[in-house]
Amino acid sequence: MPSTHLARRDWTDQAVRRIEADFNRSADTHLIPIDLPHYPGIELYLKDESSHPTGSLKHRLARSLFLYALCNGWIGPDTPIVEASSGSTAVSEAYFARMLGLRFIALVPRATAAEKIAAIEFQGGECQFADDPNEVYREAESLAREVRGHYMDQFKYAERATDWRGNNNIADSIFQQLGRERHPVPRWIVCGAGTGGTSATLGRFVRYNHFATEICVSDPEGSVFHRHFADRGVTAIERCESCIEGIGRPRVEPSFIPDVVDRMMVVRDADSIAAARVLSERLGRLCGGSTGTNFWACAQLIAEMVAQGRDGSVVSILCDQGERYASTYFNDAWVAGKQLDLAPGMRTMREFFAGRGFTPY
Repeated sequence: MPSTHLARRDWTDQAVRRIEADFNRSADTHLIPIDLPHYPGIELYLKDESSHPTGSLKHRLARSLFLYALCNGWIGPDTPIVEASSGSTAVSEAYFARMLGLRFIALVPRATAAEKIAAIEFQGGECQFADDPNEVYREAESLAREVRGHYMDQFKYAERATDWRGNNNIADSIFQQLGRERHPVPRWIVCGAGTGGTSATLGRFVRYNHFATEICVSDPEGSVFHRHFADRGVTAIERCESCIEGIGRPRVEPSFIPDVVDRMMVVRDADSIAAARVLSERLGRLCGGSTGTNFWACAQLIAEMVAQGRDGSVVSILCDQGERYASTYFNDAWVAGKQLDLAPGMRTMREFFAGRGFTPY
């Protein structure tokens, strides 16, 4: 076997070991109970993915994507890594690229929050900007060819890079942590869809393990995913008119598997941000807009369970750190500039916590 091939195999072996060692140094993320004293038969939990080293759910995805690409032989010791991202995946991939001594370039929409750009650069990544979010895929792929690098393509590989049967994926972790709770098998698990990889992992896992849990995907009103769920013939829209970063897309991504989703729930941007703000008050720390999208759906599902006289647990995801959105979702001037009225949604959320149910306006 040629020495260059042996050297590359040795580098790959060491790269995988470094990533696995990093995983071993990290404790699992917390499953946080949210106190709902007015709904005594129901438990609500948030899987706090913001506590990963790079501050978001995408840390799991980035780790899986790197291991997948390494073990497929797509990445070598001098391979630049390129990704199309709205921010959080790029932060996490930059972290792993720096760990392996690799150049990392992110193609991000120009409207991406400044705090996310700073986080990518803090991890050693470079950013290039796309004026048209629909073009980030093509531009990333073109850039990868130009720099003789590897286009990670989270949107294509998210659903297959993670072992959905177990191996401490997010679904496995949730069920392990629920083991001693009153309702260890949740009635619902709620997540958003950006790549579709999380809903695919959750949906496959519950079916593989014979759980009765249903998967609800909360989707921004301007996204294509809920349209595709209702009509498989709809695969793209001209533009995703949503300001909720990380979820919602203008095209149906290859990793979105609608047949493992039991329900889609459409959430307006103003309601996502309102829910994020009210939930942040309850948590005592900031959470992002996609967490708000999830929480709005959780409140509606819980209200339905109460109306049906059903007990049980609901689990969702605290996706990332809200500090990344200090200049956007938590900035009143920015919200006003987007012509978003948060008052009705915040009132709905506060009434929910006060035990008066969920009455969307």
